[in-house]
Amino acid sequence: MKGIIFDLDGVLVFTDKFHYQAWKYVADELGAPFDETLNNRLRGVSRMESLEIILSNAALRLSKAEKERVAEQKNNSYRKLLQTLTPQAIDRDTRKTLNLLRERGLKLAIGSSSKNAPLILEKTGLAEFFDAVSDGNNITHSKPDPEVFLKAAEFLGLEPYDCTVVEDAKAGIDAAKAGGFTAIGIDDAAGYTKCDQVINRLSELVDLIWGVNYEYKNDSFTA
Repeated sequence: MKGIIFDLDGVLVFTDKFHYQAWKYVADELGAPFDETLNNRLRGVSRMESLEIILSNAALRLSKAEKERVAEQKNNSYRKLLQTLTPQAIDRDTRKTLNLLRERGLKLAIGSSSKNAPLILEKTGLAEFFDAVSDGNNITHSKPDPEVFLKAAEFLGLEPYDCTVVEDAKAGIDAAKAGGFTAIGIDDAAGYTKCDQVINRLSELVDLIWGVNYEYKNDSFTA
């Protein structure tokens, strides 16, 4: 393994509550039913696809221009909420794991469908850890299409078989497998049968990669 590509939201940082609040506001304005169960279906898919899922449960039809306006309204609300993010939103386990992976010579990239990935990386102070970022700003197809991960590998100068993808969504695992990557599932994706490996916390990557039982104590790893 020469590189690791991380999905951002749900793996390194958690902004689900912000997505939910922003989509809930939009859905209420449209009179469309929306709850946390439906919100979970939006994980790993693009903004416009998310809107289509919400509208599928609503008794109204919107023109393309109206959909674009609603999607932009949602994004504006979400970005305002993202402004409250700070580096403290990232736990020490995540930071120390990323630091160790870099120290061991692995190339690291972000593979996210979100166009807000640069803002999240900036607000949380995570940008310094990554050699490349592939996100919604440079792709035309969202997950489960593998484009975002293929672009990330290209930006790293690596082939898919040299990289592992870490994902929390089934759509992301599908994308990784479709692109020829090793797929590691975490959180909601940990129970997905298409995963090559599963982890419960990010620091378990250290054991998977090097086969050493590292213990995380006092802000550092020891064998």
